[in-house]
Amino acid sequence: MVSRTVEVVNEQGLHMRPAGVLAAEMKKFPGCTVTISSGDKTAKATAVMQLMAAGIKRGAIVEITADGDNEQAALDKAAELFESGFGE
Repeated sequence: MVSRTVEVVNEQGLHMRPAGVLAAEMKKFPGCTVTISSGDKTAKATAVMQLMAAGIKRGAIVEITADGDNEQAALDKAAELFESGFGE
């Protein structure tokens, strides 16, 4: 298991479009479970509705945890998406 802490930099936080982008990218790592935690909320990175329900806003500190096959690659990709603001 590997983890990394990142800050949400995109203006609108983790709304529908970035949640969809994250879920789609994490589904490319089927043998790996990726979770996103912020405060007391935790969501599976492949579940768009869970990600949106977490209500993660701009400036929030998020812990990304990956466990399983290609966990480092999955973690790196998720962190890259957060750090780039999901292209917004």
